[in-house]
Amino acid sequence: MELTGAGILAECLIREKVEAVFCYPGGMIIDLLDEMARHCDALTLFLTRHEQGAVHAADGYARASGKTGVCILTSGPGATNAVTGIATAYCDSIPLVVITGQVPTNLIGNDAFQEVDIAGITRPCTKYNYVLKDVKSLARIVREAFYLAKSGRPGPVLIDLPKDVTIGKSEFVWPDEVRLRSYNPNYKPNMVQLRRAAGLIIKSQRPLFLIGGGVIESEASAIITDIALRYRIPLISTLMGLGGFPGTNRLWHGMVGMHGTFTANRAVTEADVLIAVGTRFADRVTGKVSAFAKQARIIHIDIDPTSIRKNVNVDVPIVADCREAAIGLAEILAAGAEEKDWEQAHAEWLDRLAGYEAKHPLTYSPSENEIKPQQVIELIDKMTREKHDVIISTDVGQHQMWTAQFFKFTRPRAFLSSGGLGTMGYGVPAALGAQVAMPEKLVVCISGDGSVQMNIQELATIVTNNLPVKIIILNNRFLGMVRQWQDLFFGRNYICTDLEGLSPDFVKLAEAYGATGFRISEAAELASTLEKALDTPGTVVVDVRVSREENVYPMVPAGKALAEMIVI
Repeated sequence: MELTGAGILAECLIREKVEAVFCYPGGMIIDLLDEMARHCDALTLFLTRHEQGAVHAADGYARASGKTGVCILTSGPGATNAVTGIATAYCDSIPLVVITGQVPTNLIGNDAFQEVDIAGITRPCTKYNYVLKDVKSLARIVREAFYLAKSGRPGPVLIDLPKDVTIGKSEFVWPDEVRLRSYNPNYKPNMVQLRRAAGLIIKSQRPLFLIGGGVIESEASAIITDIALRYRIPLISTLMGLGGFPGTNRLWHGMVGMHGTFTANRAVTEADVLIAVGTRFADRVTGKVSAFAKQARIIHIDIDPTSIRKNVNVDVPIVADCREAAIGLAEILAAGAEEKDWEQAHAEWLDRLAGYEAKHPLTYSPSENEIKPQQVIELIDKMTREKHDVIISTDVGQHQMWTAQFFKFTRPRAFLSSGGLGTMGYGVPAALGAQVAMPEKLVVCISGDGSVQMNIQELATIVTNNLPVKIIILNNRFLGMVRQWQDLFFGRNYICTDLEGLSPDFVKLAEAYGATGFRISEAAELASTLEKALDTPGTVVVDVRVSREENVYPMVPAGKALAEMIVI
């Protein structure tokens, strides 16, 4: 059948089982949106209030559901406004297909109105991108884009669609399969390397799992959990790996790195075998690279060959899908490990880590008068664990680290946050996307008074779509993380970080958008008001006035080894 480019795109999205499209209109995509509206039985359009919000919403949708997020944006500033969201997804390996409008092909390069080379701009922060020149190739390229976004190491793929391609006509031919000669991700592990890894694990006295976001994206969490429980191997994770192992299990010792737990950082320093799965060893994880895991033989499993030995030299590199590698590792261990009491075999190691846990737990100094931010996170954890299957999104800053430290994530895809890029403004639109993806779950965005204002306009999108997102603002009237650095390393010179008197009334702002607003200023009212807010139907914003100059500890100063932590 002959269809316009817009019709072909709509048909492709339906065949890719896309249900939600986050968008913002403009002249170069008006035909696309007009066509999408004709398929409202299969495709739901969500009008965001900013293009960055649209991409973050698609990102949150993807992280919460495991599917590929989709957004459609116009040319020029519409496309450039999306760059931060695209880079956020790229750094965290999140599958997105971003479709941007473009001026007609005969005007490209002529400085036409709202023309920009978005393919060139996003080349460093997309897995791949396309500029279409012929409507006949549209179906094939859309098929390839979805395949590229989700396969191998996932990431965002951009399709730039000129106006004449959108309105042009062609026979619709759906490719049954995708064949890309130069792109063949390796999913199966090398069995020789797996056996080497298993041998090291069996002989080790102080083994340690370090899991990253790749464990969650590849659905390897359950298998890694089984291996750890069976062989009594303690676990730690990166920020992106939170939820990959139950945070309530005694083998769990928290997040590693700059604001990791004392126990996690000591565990890396003292382990004799480190099994790193689905992590790229970013600088916030390793601290001083030359001092990282110096006592350990390192096994590194990752789907991306460019991540192996990029930052840390490893002993057993395994390029493979994390799930496939974990399955193979479990089989080899089951066949080759002699039957013995693994609890007893690792008792000394487990006791040592338990000792660190007891001596240096995550803690803070309670106050009768002030609300401590850590206290808020603990209460949200307790209240949602008892009543709800919850998804937590965060923005970036102190509140993000306190959430990572004090919320005990027990399942994958329950924690959404910008890790690699550290994008303030991520939390609210990501919560929007997560709620669209998982309407039956409670979605809570934990933000700060600085971060929340960067994309607070998406409250309008949340309210108008009747999404019951709960937004908890830890309001310390500071840009807290930068203030903490100014406190510790710049003589408390709080330049451009003090927001006292500079922020809006968040309760009135919530009400202006049509949401319900609460303010909590007294420690005595924290629990009751927080519980009421979580149980209130519809969109809710809670302004929690927390202690102003609380710092996140432990902290590894920049350039220092993980063992050189600042602790309370």
